[in-house]
Amino acid sequence: QVQLVESGGGLVQAGGSLRLSCAASGRTFSTYTLAWFRQAPGKEREFVAVISANGGITSYADSVKGRFTISRDNTKNTVYLQMNSLKPEDTAVYYCSAGRRYRMYAQEYDYWGQGTQVTVSS
Repeated sequence: QVQLVESGGGLVQAGGSLRLSCAASGRTFSTYTLAWFRQAPGKEREFVAVISANGGITSYADSVKGRFTISRDNTKNTVYLQMNSLKPEDTAVYYCSAGRRYRMYAQEYDYWGQGTQVTVSS
């Protein structure tokens, strides 16, 4: 069982930066693939970024590639999402998730946080 708690969301102007954190409970954190998804009002939840269990492999949605960076610290049971050059279309609730497979589909993930709101003003 893994419990996830996101933090770091907020209101930022276009072009600004935010760093999201997701703290996890459980002794098996380092064995899970971790991912960030986001959901804007009226839209489906979409993949943002994923990182492998040992942190050696990462993948990004095309819409955030070059602007966002996912990382993890297995000694702190925490995964991060550094978001730079933010755009109004990045506005969404951001969720972290944990799963056993390196995938980009929400249904592959077993555990989810409650989400944190990111709002980018133009």
